[in-house]
Amino acid sequence: MDAGASSAASAGSPGGETHRVAEPAPPAPAVHDVAPGRPEARPADAAREALREARKRRAAAEAALAGRSRRTAPAAPRDRSPAPRPAAGARARDVRELLADAFRMPDDVDLPGEGPEDNDGMPRGGSVPRPPAADDSSPNTGNRIGTALSGPPGADENRLLPAPASAPTPALPHRPHSMAAPKRDSDLRRTFPAFPPRTSEDARFAATWWGNAWVSALVEGALDAKRLARGRSYAEQGHVDAITVTPGLVLAYVQGSRPRPYRVQVRLRTLGDADWDRFLDLAADRTGHIAALLDKEMPQALAECGVPLLPGPGDLEPQCSCPDRGHPCKHAAALCYQTARLLDADPFVLLLLRGRGERDLLDALSRLSAARAARAAQEQEPAPLPGVRASEALAPRRLPPLPAPLPAPAHPEQPPAYPASPGGPDPFALDQLATDAAARAHALLGTGRDPVGELTLWQDAVRLAAARPGSGLTAGTRALYASLAAATDRTPADLARAVAAWRQGGIEGLAVLEEPWDPPAGRFDRARPLLLAADLPAFRPWHNHLTHPRGHIQLRLGRDGLWYAYESEPGHDDWWPRGTPDLDPVGALTGLGTPTDL
Repeated sequence: MDAGASSAASAGSPGGETHRVAEPAPPAPAVHDVAPGRPEARPADAAREALREARKRRAAAEAALAGRSRRTAPAAPRDRSPAPRPAAGARARDVRELLADAFRMPDDVDLPGEGPEDNDGMPRGGSVPRPPAADDSSPNTGNRIGTALSGPPGADENRLLPAPASAPTPALPHRPHSMAAPKRDSDLRRTFPAFPPRTSEDARFAATWWGNAWVSALVEGALDAKRLARGRSYAEQGHVDAITVTPGLVLAYVQGSRPRPYRVQVRLRTLGDADWDRFLDLAADRTGHIAALLDKEMPQALAECGVPLLPGPGDLEPQCSCPDRGHPCKHAAALCYQTARLLDADPFVLLLLRGRGERDLLDALSRLSAARAARAAQEQEPAPLPGVRASEALAPRRLPPLPAPLPAPAHPEQPPAYPASPGGPDPFALDQLATDAAARAHALLGTGRDPVGELTLWQDAVRLAAARPGSGLTAGTRALYASLAAATDRTPADLARAVAAWRQGGIEGLAVLEEPWDPPAGRFDRARPLLLAADLPAFRPWHNHLTHPRGHIQLRLGRDGLWYAYESEPGHDDWWPRGTPDLDPVGALTGLGTPTDL
């Protein structure tokens, strides 16, 4: 570009006169030069300044070439075909060389995801590619720069600049291509989803003895302990995708430091028919072995029966698509470690690796057990049937008389004291239930009937609350009322009112409280004249109720013929049982005050 500008400036006119068309542009400043006293410039700013200088020099050179062509070129027919531009590639190459340092990253900075795929260390980041440098031979880079240089003068000069760096986004965990294909699974092909990252810091990777035996075979057959350690780290971090198990093969994708996961497989020799017959015979000999297998456990005696179920050192044959030729590589080691976790969860995976599926094994064990049971039943002699002969059972005989019953105790005994324990039942509630059970048993023993057994749940709850000794709402009484009310879908106030009625007249008193009824003519009609004769006002009748005109006293006639007195605040329909029931209505009101007060 500088050579073209110099030749254009030194070219003369046809008359021999030398015309100085354009002054040569000053040399472009170096990209990495920084003025003293100023902060260090960014690579993007240096690249932008270099592009501006290059555009100025290009404009001056084109102006000089245009002036010379107008003075020297003869008139020729205008060719409308597009003129070739052989210098575009050269100009693009010059600009690439000029901007090489502006686009090149420092050598001592590793971009995320540039971790080498080696076996001397773990990858240093995710799979983020490095942006192309200025000396990159990629065709896309050259085309972009060449197109920008050949554009019109008014084009956007920022087209040659690299795209502004976006804010760094957190690297998401890369999920390898999953091999899970549940629709293809069968008895001889099982696909297991990927295990989550392992959080336990236990030194043993497997939890069962057979899983640890698998890990021991891996460790003893490995040639490099460092690869095993990195493979275990891969397995703990969840780099192994879904695992497919078929007879003699374990297959999975393992995510390494590159974006594309590796295809890993581990081969294991399958058992022959003779080994399987020996295994089935030993498993069918003891039903505990079959029960242990169904409980996802591998009996040690079954695994050591002479059939090589568990692999030994060198039995595992790993293969991986990575360039590492270690035995095993870290990806194959990660798959082996995750296979040990599969064996922990289901020992039938080990049997499938040896060549037999779970359904086939269980069917064979069932047939073998049934055949052995049938053979044993045929060889066993029939035992004599237990029992007595019919003639002996129907023969008449005289039974001895029953002994006289023991006399009933005078009263039920006191139950033992129950200590309180954290999280245990309430000792007070246990004491009350035990006392009530003893009283009911004593009544049943003495009378031959249990009246409590005919009560409803609500009636029994009222009876239990009324049987508590003492009066007043103490802390224990409140707790008892709250629990009994919650069990019967009532409120503690309803329970307290019912307890007062029960204490007034038992189950009949509770019925008077809750069940109004229409009494026949007779005693109910004669009650009003009796109350008037006792200088009491005329009570208002309603069903079996007689209410004082002031609304603070009420008499209720029960089905047992007794009158029950109730009190309430004047003007409130809140009746509570009071006094003792009596055959005479005036007598039922005796305990409530004088006739003048009533």
